[in-house]
Amino acid sequence: MESTNMSYLNPRTVTLIGIPGLEHVQFWIGFPVFGVCLVAFLGNIFLLIIITTERSLHQPMYIFLAVLAATDLGLCAAIAPKMLAIFWFGSCSMAFDACLTQLFFIHALQGVESGILLAMAFDRYVAICDPLRHTSILTPLFLFWVVLIVTIRAMVLVGTLPILLKRLQFFHSVVIVHSYCEHMAVVKLAVEDVHINKSYGLFVAFAILGFDMTFVFISYLLIFHTVFRLPQKEARLKAFNTCSAHIVVFLEFYILAFFSFFSHRFGHVSPYAHILLSTIYLLVPPALNPIVYGVKTRDIRRRVVQIFIQKPDTQQ
Repeated sequence: MESTNMSYLNPRTVTLIGIPGLEHVQFWIGFPVFGVCLVAFLGNIFLLIIITTERSLHQPMYIFLAVLAATDLGLCAAIAPKMLAIFWFGSCSMAFDACLTQLFFIHALQGVESGILLAMAFDRYVAICDPLRHTSILTPLFLFWVVLIVTIRAMVLVGTLPILLKRLQFFHSVVIVHSYCEHMAVVKLAVEDVHINKSYGLFVAFAILGFDMTFVFISYLLIFHTVFRLPQKEARLKAFNTCSAHIVVFLEFYILAFFSFFSHRFGHVSPYAHILLSTIYLLVPPALNPIVYGVKTRDIRRRVVQIFIQKPDTQQ
């Protein structure tokens, strides 16, 4: 790494400081972070095992849920090891290329998760508003293309972010005020004009999160319109119950996502509050999702009960 007039030319390494202002308690913060990650790993692995081994769960809703669980596992794997290394061992140094790689996987997996949540909303829309055509619309081939398109969209749009960062050469600092490599945190280090980086980052956020949230909202407006027209109260409650888990997951994901996004660009939130919020946004949903779906989804709940309560001599 070369330094020129208090700037860094093509830095090879960067330093992540963790949570600014809370460095003296980061060691202890690492324990709840580890606990949340452990719950996320175990919960999502267990969810994947249940869905893949139980033939009755090989339905569109559960297939999307399995993809969501795999995405959450990848997100935790991209964030937790380095974050815990910073908190517990003071291992703050990171290769610049490794930082860009982490940045890509974090934001790409966020994009995939958002797209899968939209796909799940569409699944609920068809199941409630057009139930007779549900199996003919959501075929295995359709599910495959949805997952493929969602993944390619995230990889292409997010993949441009590290490419734009790589073209920058001069940085006023190599110290990233964050606990992981977040796009705007890296952009703010550059001395050069970063208007393109900021504009494209904003475009990616609205092209993925904004687009998906809009159509999720539209899907649920149509769902609620259909549900309220059902003549029987029991039918309305049943329809709402099939959507309750999805609604909880949608709200936790999109509310935290946009609050974190806008506070980083336009707000006046203290750095430690923003980074804590960003960490919660990335790690808490993966831990909560299997719990929410396990509690709210009857088929998964029944399978869990069978696994843990079933007598050893009982034949399945």
